[in-house]
This record gives sequence, C-alpha cells and structure tokens, in this order.
Amino acid sequence: MYITFREKEDIMSRIIFVVDLGHFKAYRFTKDPFEKSAKTELIESYESIEARLKLSDKLSDAAGRYRQDSGKNGKAAGFGEAHNIALESEKRLIRQIAADISEIVLREKCEKWCLAAPRNINGQILDHLDAHLKAKLDKNVPSNLTKTGKTELLNYFANPAAAY
Repeated sequence: MYITFREKEDIMSRIIFVVDLGHFKAYRFTKDPFEKSAKTELIESYESIEARLKLSDKLSDAAGRYRQDSGKNGKAAGFGEAHNIALESEKRLIRQIAADISEIVLREKCEKWCLAAPRNINGQILDHLDAHLKAKLDKNVPSNLTKTGKTELLNYFANPAAAY
C-alpha cells in the first residue's frame, strides 16, 4: 500500500526544544495518524558549563579577588570590578540558545517547532530569532521542562490544539 500525498501531510513531524540556561535538548517528534503511539527522538543535547560556573570561577584574577594594595588605606581600587558580568553571561547564553535553535530548524527543514523555556528567558530567546522562524513556532510553553522525561513531554506537545 502506498501513502498518498494527502495522507503524508497528516503525519505530524516537528522539533521540540527544551532549554534553560544550563541545558539544551532538541527532540524530533513524529506522530503518524495510522499508528497509536508517537515517536520522540533526541537529536541534540548539551549542557552549558558557563551557566554552572560561579562568578568567582569565571574571573581571571585569583578566584575573583581584586587587587587590594591600591587605593586609600589599602582599600580596593575602583578598577577591575565585575560590572554586569553575570548579566552579560546570561545574555550570551540566550543568544547561543537562539542561534542553536535557528541552526537546527534550518538543518532539519522542519515546518513546525515547539519551545519550552523558563518564563524569565523565554521571550528573550524568541527576540533573538528571525521572523520567519518565529512564524513556524507551533507551541510555546513558558516552563522549565529540561528534567522532564520524553514520554511526559508528549503531554505538553502532542496535541497541537492544546493551549499552554
């Protein structure tokens, strides 16, 4: 038996991205209406070391200690202080996540994709994506699902009509 073009359109296939600042997972989700179960396959995964490091570990000078021998009465001088390092690190991680999403959506040639990211970074990730990629976003779940199993993810993403 051959599958006609019309029947082939009924096979749902999308990429599901489950991210936070320290974890990135991309799954290929495929559901064939002729089969009872859906297939979820991990296609890319990594952990960000930068997100796990303490600020003192990121600084190049003696584990975050600033030079103490200058200034009045041996007090620390104003130069070399860590202004907005944590914020800049977060912004860099968000840009990297958005770049990875873009690369995978284009590489996999998917027409629909889904995103689960914590509420505090969800909008920022979307802000760094091109408009044509945002138009393909099928479902956006503003929640951290990085520790959720593959079968549980299906509860969030299997039904395209469900609103989250």
